[in-house]
Amino acid sequence: MNPETILVAAITAGFAFLGVYISNRKQAALVAYRLEKMEEKVDKHNNVVERMYRLEEQVKNLKNELDDLRRS
Repeated sequence: MNPETILVAAITAGFAFLGVYISNRKQAALVAYRLEKMEEKVDKHNNVVERMYRLEEQVKNLKNELDDLRRS
């Protein structure tokens, strides 16, 4: 093998590595962004679930009060 071939192969490998590295960084940033957005959606969903639980308890209490008033 002559030195020119080795040099060209090394340069090509270097650029290939650089391309893969940049691509992976962009992909990782995109995954992190999507994960952050998904966490926000899950937090909103959990908030709704908690609110619904409280509402169900209030409705239950109101029904009990209504039943008590009807008995009186």
